[in-house]
Amino acid sequence: MTRTNIPGTSPYEPIIGFSRAVRVGNHVYVSGSGPVGADDASPADQTRAALAIIQAALERAGASFEHVYRTRMFLARAEDWEEIGRAHGEVFGRILPASTMVVAALLNPKWRVEIEADAYIPEA
Repeated sequence: MTRTNIPGTSPYEPIIGFSRAVRVGNHVYVSGSGPVGADDASPADQTRAALAIIQAALERAGASFEHVYRTRMFLARAEDWEEIGRAHGEVFGRILPASTMVVAALLNPKWRVEIEADAYIPEA
């Protein structure tokens, strides 16, 4: 199978050694994506910012939100779950991927959410 690394704009990619996404065959794995540029936004707007980064990575890999079958949401604060969940639902409310919410310490103390996504592109 062919592997394609999809770079993002994070200055940490070469330091840590990761890609924004990796496509292997018809599978796309999007790394944890935080709300870069939306540090002081509400949890919902931070979720939308993270999802925009994920959308761009998916598109560069030849996929779209409709191809996403799994998401993982890492929340800095449990009390944000509903606001973050509703923003996630704006994108995935009809797609209904398998999803998980976990409370975790995030690298940037201003971030309230970080999201990963896995997608599968069916044969044409």
